Amino acid sequence: MSWTAKTLGKIANEAGGEIRTGPFGSQLHKSDYVNDVGATPVVMPKNMVNGRIDVTSIARIDDPTLERLSSHILNEGDIVLGRRGEIGRRAWVGEDEAGWLCGTGSMRVSVDNHRELTSRYLYYYLELPQTVEWLKGHSVGATMSNLSASVVQQLPVAYPSFASQLEITNALDNFEDLIENNRQRILILEDIARLLYREWFMHFRFPGHREVDIVDSELGPIPRDWKVTKFGNALELVYGKALKASDRRNGPVAVFGSGGHIGWHDAALANGPGIVVGRKGSFGSVYWSDDDFYPIDTTYYVKSELPLRFVDQMLRTMTFVNSHAAVPGLSRDQAYGLQLVEPPIDLMAQYEDVVLPLYELRRVLARQCRILQEARDLMLPRLVLGGLDMAEFDAKLETAGV
Repeated sequence: MSWTAKTLGKIANEAGGEIRTGPFGSQLHKSDYVNDVGATPVVMPKNMVNGRIDVTSIARIDDPTLERLSSHILNEGDIVLGRRGEIGRRAWVGEDEAGWLCGTGSMRVSVDNHRELTSRYLYYYLELPQTVEWLKGHSVGATMSNLSASVVQQLPVAYPSFASQLEITNALDNFEDLIENNRQRILILEDIARLLYREWFMHFRFPGHREVDIVDSELGPIPRDWKVTKFGNALELVYGKALKASDRRNGPVAVFGSGGHIGWHDAALANGPGIVVGRKGSFGSVYWSDDDFYPIDTTYYVKSELPLRFVDQMLRTMTFVNSHAAVPGLSRDQAYGLQLVEPPIDLMAQYEDVVLPLYELRRVLARQCRILQEARDLMLPRLVLGGLDMAEFDAKLETAGV
């Protein structure tokens, strides 16, 4: 198989594209963001999840701001890179995301019109461990890593023939589609459990509700025999423990931060099934773990005598208040003082019985996702590199006079 080696900057120039950082903080302020689900999303590094753009808690801007920053609008076939913080994050811009804005801390790579290189191949190439290490090694900043467009332009890229690229990307896309289908099924199961919770415990349309009187309480009308209690009486928030990425040993134990699942380890801090609650950063975020898990020090994990699947859904409906000035955070003492409505234990247990099959199917699908992901990750360097390493890339670049 013949290979071509060029810098990413040269590829972008040949494609008539560009490598461009998102707007700086002086151009896009926090006050520019609007609370409107119909407004244009702004893609930050935190929104780049599993190679896709996750719209959960994504920031948005109005039309005048979008017009002012029109040079940063994303096109279909673009790739967005995280250039600040967690170097190595990247996401594909599909038809649905075209017209969104490349945000602060992100970088847009446009090569979709290149005659020899497909942007989809480059998308996978940018995920290679060798590529990520190169980017990390060329980032600057003692406190937070940063990448400039000029540095990314020097990234060496090696690629085979156009036909070979299509074969490689088709194979990897098949894995992506299988994984995404499972993720979508998981979201549907989660929606069912959430909607059922709201129907029973927020709208009070639980089995037998017509025979139960509604009475007044401190939190408004509630069914008779339900009670108002303190958060701290219902459950305990236990501090997670620090675990640096460099100290994690790959294993079967999921590691959770305030932003969700962040890696794997070979030892657990808490037994599963269990619930993780964000303490710093994405405070109040809630994550479920089927198996033993490791919550790091930006999180709490939950202990409770109540049915855990009920508690999981209850926590997702609660509104927590930021109690920290610099980094957003959730105070445990403040959370313990919140009031909530506690239904009878037999109704909570009934809900647990109904949703248990949903959680079990979710567990099966999540495990399938991990197996598929591991297989895909194993195939990725072998397919994309074809046995080449970065030293050989550099040699090819030197030979090519790049």
